[in-house]
Amino acid sequence: MGTAADSSAETPASTPEQAGPDADAFVEGARVLVVEDEPGIVDFVRRGLEAEGFAVEAASDGIEGERMALQGSFDAIVLDLMLPRRGGLEVLASVRRASPTMPVVVLTARGEIEDRVRGLEAGAVDYLVKPFSMAELVARLRAHLRVVAQASASVLSAEGIEVDLLSRRVRCGGRTVRLSTTEFELLVYLLRHHGRVVSREQILSSVWGYQHDPSTNVVDVYVGYLRRKLGRPEEPAPIFTVRAVGYRLGNSS
Repeated sequence: MGTAADSSAETPASTPEQAGPDADAFVEGARVLVVEDEPGIVDFVRRGLEAEGFAVEAASDGIEGERMALQGSFDAIVLDLMLPRRGGLEVLASVRRASPTMPVVVLTARGEIEDRVRGLEAGAVDYLVKPFSMAELVARLRAHLRVVAQASASVLSAEGIEVDLLSRRVRCGGRTVRLSTTEFELLVYLLRHHGRVVSREQILSSVWGYQHDPSTNVVDVYVGYLRRKLGRPEEPAPIFTVRAVGYRLGNSS
């Protein structure tokens, strides 16, 4: 495994610039998951991040780290590659499928170019080699969280679905999904009302913008289109019918 972290290590020239006051306000209280099996490094990172205002939780192996990453509401992840029970790259791939924009900083003893490339290609936003500088880790986390904050106003995401309102790109489960204009607007409406039941009449008024014959089945038809495009045989789309009322994205129970 990697060597102990060293707060006195020299910070490389590629370190992102320190975040300004607005970014500091955004990251204050940000929740960070640390997936690392060396207790000394976990303690070092926890103390360093908590001192900077982060809320930190930790997992000591890949299986537990993956479970916490997928079930918890974290803002960023610090992930070791050399983990017991499940490798860091496997955990990273799983996280990236579920949360395409989650900042994941890979922290490992592996310093070879090939290993760095593998981590970045798997979806890491950054890569630090042990021993590392706490100041550098904090700066990189703040920089990536600032990027997420700036992008969040134009991105909607829930249930593994991500919609970029500016580029009109849709991703679901890590894959790109092509939608028609009406399908896109319907999905945006459902995402904006995630977890809530919306009636067919509400959808008609908001997506189509005019009154239809109350007996029309156009909403049902387009919900069917979305389900087919967003779902897979082993994982149906999370759009649920609420009998005699309408539809809901998410919260199947």
